[in-house]
Amino acid sequence: MKQYTFLVFLFLLFISCNKELSFENETFEKKSSLSCKTDCPIITIEIPIAKNIPVVADSINKKIFSVIKEIVYFGEKQVKLNDYNALTSSFIGSYEEMHKKFPNETFGWQGKIKGNLEFKSGQIINIKIDHYTFTGGAHGYQGYQSLLFNPKTGKTIFSDQLFKNEKEFKAFAEKAFRQKYKISEKSNINATGLMFENDKFQLPQNIFYTEEGLLLYYNSYEAASYADGPKELLFPYDEVNKYLLYQ
Repeated sequence: MKQYTFLVFLFLLFISCNKELSFENETFEKKSSLSCKTDCPIITIEIPIAKNIPVVADSINKKIFSVIKEIVYFGEKQVKLNDYNALTSSFIGSYEEMHKKFPNETFGWQGKIKGNLEFKSGQIINIKIDHYTFTGGAHGYQGYQSLLFNPKTGKTIFSDQLFKNEKEFKAFAEKAFRQKYKISEKSNINATGLMFENDKFQLPQNIFYTEEGLLLYYNSYEAASYADGPKELLFPYDEVNKYLLYQ
């Protein structure tokens, strides 16, 4: 009996060790209960959920949720929200509360969040969050967010941890940026109307691993005005692998 129990234990251990981290997309949607004719408030979140390896998956899922909560949550008071259903309900609830106070000034709130497994290797996982929100004003806000994870631990890898020498890569990227956007090496980086802080080139907040190469992506307002739109640089891996710690 003891031998049988031991064999079962080894079998379960073997199965557990051979499981691979996987992702399955799930969708969460909520509409306002208030009557409307056009531009009815709605929020949709379609997001990849990590599965199969509990500790790793839990770490990844918690990080993704916290980032989406920052994007979607609308309100002055911080409230405890533990899942996407509660998050979508909170967004619509904020609209309905605002509508009661200002019935002629609130309309058409929207939230659309779509997550995608952009890249996966033995060293790094990249989740791309494509998000759009509109809660009034002249226009909504659309952007991309890059979430990088260690596939063995599920821990977040931050952008400044990607490089063997960030200073060297930054100099390389600035040269390429100036060439693409036709900014003289003798001019300040903001000479053509860009908006880099302190008039100094910076790496973007979001760096993506893609099948085509390493993508540096500047969302609107990060390096240029909303009217000028986002800026981006794509480097084939054979040009940047010498700078990267994760491949």
